[in-house]
Amino acid sequence: MKKRDYRRDTLVTHLGRDPAAHFGAVNPPVFHASTVLYEGVEAYEKRHPEKGVMTYGRFGTPTTFALQSAIAELQGGADCICVSSGLAAITCAILALVEAGDHILVTDSTYYPTRTFCDGILRKLGVETTYYDPRAGADIAALFRPETRLVYCESPGSLTFEVQDIPAIATVAKAADVALIMDTTWATPIHFKPFDLGVDIAVEAGTKYVVGHSDVMMGLITCTPDYEDVVGRTVRELGVTAGPDDVYLALRGLRTLTVRLHRHQQTAVALARWLSQRPEVAQVLYPALPEHPDHELWKRDFSGASGLFGVVLSQPFSKAAVAAMLDGMALFGIGSSWGGFESLMIPAYPEQVRSATTWSAPGPLLRIHAGLEDVDDLIADLEAGFERLNAGQIG
Repeated sequence: MKKRDYRRDTLVTHLGRDPAAHFGAVNPPVFHASTVLYEGVEAYEKRHPEKGVMTYGRFGTPTTFALQSAIAELQGGADCICVSSGLAAITCAILALVEAGDHILVTDSTYYPTRTFCDGILRKLGVETTYYDPRAGADIAALFRPETRLVYCESPGSLTFEVQDIPAIATVAKAADVALIMDTTWATPIHFKPFDLGVDIAVEAGTKYVVGHSDVMMGLITCTPDYEDVVGRTVRELGVTAGPDDVYLALRGLRTLTVRLHRHQQTAVALARWLSQRPEVAQVLYPALPEHPDHELWKRDFSGASGLFGVVLSQPFSKAAVAAMLDGMALFGIGSSWGGFESLMIPAYPEQVRSATTWSAPGPLLRIHAGLEDVDDLIADLEAGFERLNAGQIG
């Protein structure tokens, strides 16, 4: 694709494609390969993994390189590396920067498997984690130590949807020579430009919106030039390769990312506004709503929203009542992940995992993903669900 100042809809349609290199085929073909043959001993012994060159299947194929180049350009980074899952992207990025005796800072609102990794494997390796208030902003500098190597952000936060002041955190991190890693899955490269705001490494679960069809595990790590070599080397040494068929499906999903995100946001806004009027709801946790406490930060740093948000119920409905509501949903499935075409709803318990901050709410928390169904059908499903919730509470 010739370099021009194209808009994002054009970019997701054309990046990572070179029909002339593949007999005119619109989409890059799937390359299934482990072994790569060389013309002689000299060529074999000079082989070295490098961007865009196939040296061994574990280091990527032309299908992989197509997705990586597309994501890197969309994110605004120097390089992107595909790995086997969103969690693999997170763990590889962190492991690339730490060693025994180091200290890291992780937002208290982080994705639970990130916390599990920090409290488990990292602790065993001699790396200490301090969790911090996601709304700390520049005040995070007070937590820096001489051995602090990185700050890990996730904005908005999993389950509770706090928006972090990334430019403020980036400023103090750079002053202390501390790297900044951010999980950008919620907004994707379409609605958030991490490197424009000072992020060093952006990690994303491509499993979610990039793939968009709930059928592929995919992790994406995008870096600035300062970090691409160390992260790339770590990924190669850990061997967390993304399979070629999964990469192909992620490329295919990428082509419709902007139109899907537009619909997800449109539906989420409609649901969030409807839910905020329900007597069973105390608060809707969706940064795109003006009443969200971090709305101004979101409006400053993001160009849009996705379909994932939280709902705090207005009273301590029993677990049985919440189960009655969710078990009977016709269109909202109960399942992990999000970002696919289908709507989802699960109960969430941030009070069980928070350590730097306290989660206090008048009632249970539900996490909702607004899919691509008709919004009026989703509202009717929620309305029936609230009837079951109220009946279960009375019973």
